[in-house]
Amino acid sequence: MKIVIITQDEPFYLARNIRYLFESLPASVDVVGCVLSDASPFGKKENIIIKAKKTFKVFGLVFFLRYFARFVKGKIFARDGVLKILRQFKIPRINLKTSINSRQSLKLIRALEPDLLVSIMGNEIFKKELINLAPKGCINLHTALLPKYRGLMPSFWVLKNKEKETGVSVFFVDEGIDSGPIIVQKRIPLAGLALEELIKKSKKLGMDAIVEAIDLIERDAVELIPNNNNDKTYFTFPTREDVCAFRRKGKKFF
Repeated sequence: MKIVIITQDEPFYLARNIRYLFESLPASVDVVGCVLSDASPFGKKENIIIKAKKTFKVFGLVFFLRYFARFVKGKIFARDGVLKILRQFKIPRINLKTSINSRQSLKLIRALEPDLLVSIMGNEIFKKELINLAPKGCINLHTALLPKYRGLMPSFWVLKNKEKETGVSVFFVDEGIDSGPIIVQKRIPLAGLALEELIKKSKKLGMDAIVEAIDLIERDAVELIPNNNNDKTYFTFPTREDVCAFRRKGKKFF
C-alpha cells in the first residue's frame, strides 16, 4: 500500500517520532512522499513572529526561552530534523508552493498515486477534494480521546482540567475539525505527568496507533468507533488566565 505523509518541520518532538513511525511500518507499506510544511508550533499555521509573541505573552518568559532555544537550534543545526529523517529513509519531499488544497498541490500529490494519506500535525484545514484524493481516504492523529478535547493543545487542557486519563485517536478526516469516524484509540493515565512528559508519551503512542490504523485499513478490517458531535468538547489556544489556573492546580510544564 502506498501512502503520503502530510506533516510539518516541527523542531521539538516530531523528528524522533517520524523515525519511529518509519521503522515500525510493515514492509507492505511504501511511503512514496511527504508534504513537509514550515513549522507552526502550538497550533494553527501563523507567522512565526506572531506565534512567538503570543507564546511569550501567554506562557511567560521561562517557557518561551526554553522553546525558543529549541526552535532556533532545530532550525539552524537541523541535526535531527524531519527533513533529515526523510533523506535517511529515501522518502521524497513534496514541495508545495501554494495551499495544500490548491489545484497545483493536489496534482503533485495525485501524481504519486497514494492509496492513503496520513496527516500528522498538519497545519491546514483539508478540503473535500484532498480528503477524497486517495482511494482509502485520509487519516489524522489527534492526541486526545475524541470526541472530547477537539481543537488545539489537548495535552495542556486535559492536565488543566485534572482529567485522570487521556490518550490518542487516529480517525478518518472529514470536512469538520477532529470530527471524522475513529479507527484506533489508545489510553494514557495522567497521574504525576508534566506537560512535556505527556507530549512525549502521546506522540510515540500516536505513532503506534497510526501503524495499527494503517494495518487495519490495508486488511480492510476497520471497525469504526463513533466520534459523536453530541459528546464533543472543543478547545482553542490557552489564555494567560488559563496558564495561571494550570499552575495554581499544581500542574507543571516540565
